[in-house]
Amino acid sequence: MAERKPPGISFETWADRQIREAEARGDFDDLPGRGKPLRGLDKPYDPMWWVKEAMSPSYRWEVPPARACLMPPALVLRKEAEDALAAARAAGSEAEARRILADINDKIREALRRPPEGPPLDLVPFDVQGVLRERRASRAD
Repeated sequence: MAERKPPGISFETWADRQIREAEARGDFDDLPGRGKPLRGLDKPYDPMWWVKEAMSPSYRWEVPPARACLMPPALVLRKEAEDALAAARAAGSEAEARRILADINDKIREALRRPPEGPPLDLVPFDVQGVLRERRASRAD
């Protein structure tokens, strides 16, 4: 975590020092996407790009739990639903998978009754039987 800017130092000088020290520590080494071109540079600027990307079905969430509080509640629930589905598929037993799906379905139903702030929720409760069928089929292979 960055320290507070000391009084009497310009913000630019302080920020530059923070970056220089982080580079020296190697904090920027091996970041995902290093050496790859930035996506979307050939497209016109859209101030809502991050919302559109986060709402796209192909987006893979990589949000540390500490940052989740900064996200709109609808996006947090979508991440929880994605994680719950993965956990149900990997669960040790069907009973555990059912419990995981029941818990997230309760949260989804509550959010559908009282829509949270932010972008549209775009979720429906999981089909528990369908997920369990898929789970059984994937384990039979």
